[in-house]
Amino acid sequence: MLNAGAEVSLSKFMTKILRHTPEEYGIILDPEDGSCLLEELLDVLTAAPKWAGITEADVRRTVANSEKQRFAIEGERIRARYGHSHTKVAYPPGEPPALLYHGTHRAALPVILREGLKPMGRQYVHLSEGLHFASLVGRRRGELVLLAVDTVKSADSGVTFYYAGNEVWLAGAVPADCIAELENAEN
Repeated sequence: MLNAGAEVSLSKFMTKILRHTPEEYGIILDPEDGSCLLEELLDVLTAAPKWAGITEADVRRTVANSEKQRFAIEGERIRARYGHSHTKVAYPPGEPPALLYHGTHRAALPVILREGLKPMGRQYVHLSEGLHFASLVGRRRGELVLLAVDTVKSADSGVTFYYAGNEVWLAGAVPADCIAELENAEN
């Protein structure tokens, strides 16, 4: 059984494989959903000396325990939930709650309030139904700022929202007039 630190490290390695460079590891992802057989991923993982002793149960626990819930296991297949670099993952459009949240850092705020939220090298802007995931993302780069996105106004402006699972929604660019800073983000 892996400890929490090892699970985080394994999760990062799995992210590299499933989201960024699957072909580098000989993994061919299903073009429809971005998945591969869990057994294929396990073969790649155990070929790395650091992970030679892990089991399928370790991978399943890592997926289940991941705070950011970046992966989904469905039957015998595994996929990254969002953010693939190699191919645009398609999700069906959905109707999100009236407000979604985005975490960022203070230095980015003036540009966001002027130009809106943009994917910035990703395929989509990542938004969440609750403040927890938004806070996790925003804290990574400095002083946390939480933003609320008015999804009704955004949809009226032409933004389409896609549900990626686990309270995460994806969208293209979100106009600045649909975004408001939340007060007391750290509380």
